[in-house]
Amino acid sequence: MENELERRKVLVVDDDPFVLNLLTRQLTQLGFRDIVAFERAPEALALLEKESQSIGLIFSDLQMPDMDGVEFVRHLVGAGYAGGLLLVSGEDPRVIQSAQKLARIQGLHVVGALRKPASASQLKEQLLSKPLASAQTGPAVQHCRFQAEELRRAIDTGEIVNYYQPKVSLQTAALVGMEALARWQHPSAGLVAAGQFIELAEESGVIAELTRSVLTSALRQARWWQDAGIPLSVAVNLSMDNLTALDLPDFIERTADQAGVSLSRLVLEITESRVMAEPMLALDVLTRLRLKRISLSIDDFGTGYSSLAQLRDIPFDEMKLDRSFVHGAWREPPLRTILEATLGMARELGIHTVAEGVEDVQDWQFLRASGCNLAQGYFIGRPMPAGEVEAWIASWEARRACLTG
Repeated sequence: MENELERRKVLVVDDDPFVLNLLTRQLTQLGFRDIVAFERAPEALALLEKESQSIGLIFSDLQMPDMDGVEFVRHLVGAGYAGGLLLVSGEDPRVIQSAQKLARIQGLHVVGALRKPASASQLKEQLLSKPLASAQTGPAVQHCRFQAEELRRAIDTGEIVNYYQPKVSLQTAALVGMEALARWQHPSAGLVAAGQFIELAEESGVIAELTRSVLTSALRQARWWQDAGIPLSVAVNLSMDNLTALDLPDFIERTADQAGVSLSRLVLEITESRVMAEPMLALDVLTRLRLKRISLSIDDFGTGYSSLAQLRDIPFDEMKLDRSFVHGAWREPPLRTILEATLGMARELGIHTVAEGVEDVQDWQFLRASGCNLAQGYFIGRPMPAGEVEAWIASWEARRACLTG
């Protein structure tokens, strides 16, 4: 990491000279060599305009004269800043969390947020837990714009592939399943995550073909694992647009039968990114899926349109807790309250729970003590090609005893 740090210019912006000196000293101890400190945000912006390509990381306070941290973030977005941002503030944790979320929504790479005064160990943990964006790397893949015909061709020619992310039991740390995540092996843009083309698929009317391709591949892969002595459930994401096709349950049943996989090993994750266009058709499809013993999971619970009304009306048997309520809940009282209340409600309803966004051992320990059923996240395993799963299983088995002792 030292060589990487030595190449980065770092801006530290805080109106308190003591904090500026402390952060500068701590960052120097961590290996940073080119550190520029400012007591006023406009001064930092002036340097950014001149040397935007050389600045890889910015530390910013929120409460500052002339221009507060939220305004500063807005100007960073306008300037096209592509490096990392770490917020360091003495404000209420919920205010810091809101500012952090706002920066992410606007497209900035937020490395993390800390309350002042931050210790050197806290800084090191934040900087090592996530990759730092680099201003020299140019626009990220999410800025690419694809055409509907490109996507149709990709589905037809097999450019859409599945990556798999593990789901494990929090009590035993045993692997129980894999979530299939679509990726586009684009000939020029490289590997593109599903979030960059799902909306296009919905708008262009190819979501049905895309989903059926992902489902078919996932069920065939489940059969391969089954034959290899690794019986796993496999989860596939459904768009709300998929739920207007009344023949979907029959297609899934035929496909699973052809693959030789029991429908009880299939989990369908539904995210309500918008209001149901055809609620009656959706309820028809979802109820038939459950009659076929397919598990239904309400994805990203607590965000978007996923709500208590869906738990009331749709026969879900699994709830996925969005990462925004999971990561760091052990240290954030508001998140902890929301998470524990949600877990308690799920237990009363007899619904299994899956925590997304488990990124460190503290997340793991807190969720395990809270009685959550399953966990998923970078602490456990990143999405990976099917060919890497067996090697990941071997490495995970070596970690299990430490996590359940």
